[in-house]
Amino acid sequence: MTKHIFVTGGVVSSLGKGLTSASIGMLLERRGLSVRLQKLDPYINVDPGTMSPYQHGEVYVLDDGTETDLDLGHYERFTNSPLTRWSSWTTGLIYLRVIEKERRGDYHGKTVQVIPHVTDEIKSCIANLDAPDVDVVITEIGGTVGDIEGLPFLEAIRQYSLDVGKENCLYIHLTLVPFLKAARELKTKPTQHSVEKLRQIGIQPDLLICRTEHTISEEDKAKIALFCNVEKKAVIEEKDKDFSIYEVPLGLLENGIDQLIINKLRIDKAKTINLDDWRELLLRLRNPKHDVTIAVVGKYAKHRDAYKSIYEAIIHGGIAENAQVRVLRIDSEFLDRGDTLQDLMKADGILVPGGFGERGIEGKIRAIQIARENKIPFLGICLGMQCAAIEFGRHVLGFEDANSTEFSADTQHPVICLLDEQRGVTNVGGTLRRGAQRATLRENSIALNCYGKQEISERHRHRYEFNPEYRERYEAAGMKVVGTSPDGKLPEVIEIDGHPFFVAVQFHPEFKSQPTNPHPLFAGFIKAAVEHKT
Repeated sequence: MTKHIFVTGGVVSSLGKGLTSASIGMLLERRGLSVRLQKLDPYINVDPGTMSPYQHGEVYVLDDGTETDLDLGHYERFTNSPLTRWSSWTTGLIYLRVIEKERRGDYHGKTVQVIPHVTDEIKSCIANLDAPDVDVVITEIGGTVGDIEGLPFLEAIRQYSLDVGKENCLYIHLTLVPFLKAARELKTKPTQHSVEKLRQIGIQPDLLICRTEHTISEEDKAKIALFCNVEKKAVIEEKDKDFSIYEVPLGLLENGIDQLIINKLRIDKAKTINLDDWRELLLRLRNPKHDVTIAVVGKYAKHRDAYKSIYEAIIHGGIAENAQVRVLRIDSEFLDRGDTLQDLMKADGILVPGGFGERGIEGKIRAIQIARENKIPFLGICLGMQCAAIEFGRHVLGFEDANSTEFSADTQHPVICLLDEQRGVTNVGGTLRRGAQRATLRENSIALNCYGKQEISERHRHRYEFNPEYRERYEAAGMKVVGTSPDGKLPEVIEIDGHPFFVAVQFHPEFKSQPTNPHPLFAGFIKAAVEHKT
């Protein structure tokens, strides 16, 4: 039957459970196993779709339109595991399902309680990924051990081994082993206390992955093993990677974690692992032929995780072009400062990402004007495309008040307007145009040259669109719609004639980029940046 791995975290948040889970999934896939991954998040929001990027980082979107935590981006970048709405669950979504059942009378008059009704709902979400063709399901539990809102999830995964058998479940606990400079030594007590808390809940971890800045001595490993009741070989060191997150799988492999998992879960179909392509990827990263600077101009520039997939896709484009990419993060709200403008002018490429709300819009428009007028390679994504249309309308077509109705409802030139399907929508959460949508590319376009095919499918997350009433005037002035929805009604890709690389798209190509399979638009963008510099 399907085996289950549960990944929990302790001591502090942001230890990298998502990255570790993705790396484990990758290693098991490379051993010939079929893997599925999912994230259980304790917060009460139904999904991250209504949360500020400052709160929780980017909202990652799946093909089916599910708005999820950014860790699912790690899952897709490292593995080939298909992700769906069954791959992301929150306390809010679990309770919503329980309350809907109670309203329908599904509990037949019983008192609805956390145990068993909420925990049973959690377990059903885990079990839903079981299938005859799935060897291993990896479930990451968000938050840290001890968080009050996470207790139902921990109780559910404790019960799960009773339901399916301990031989079919494995618990991995990720902890921190800090280095105290004053004492000049690593401290194992935080890990001991974290595991103690987990054991009080009823879960004995099988493997401990210890995040650390310094090498953990054999003596410290023995101490952790003794006080945490695990084998010494089950104490896995996960040292900080200064160079690239893509080193993490190799570090875990060196510690033999894949074989430990296979042995403990008694999996007899695993093959010999081959990571030659992954090592080649890291070799290309370490020995680039080119060096370029890409300016990312956004309103959430201060928070790195707000554009996590953007930054990773840029790196992937660099891998494709043998280029080291330096990312210059520019806050669009403060773009008019002289030093920032000078930095922007020196960039080899300018990227304007998505977002919502009016703050920082004028800075994005200013950055796009600089890219257009100075022939600097430009890539606009979602709101970045809309800002490109506004900038062109103002400074080329002469529509001084050209704007989006999102920012100015009474503008005389609403070059960006609300989608027809969004009119009358009142709820904020889960109402955007989301998920994979097909598009058709025009011949003799930069986009078609990048993709190498006319029919594409990309993930969307937006409420506004390029106003088709202005299309003829824009095209006559040199901004061409080179990609549309299959019916030709919705503009999806725009380009400017005579510019070496000015491409703006309504969708989010960053969500479909992998280090071993860079997205063609990002590869083309970095290639243009290299050519611009040389």
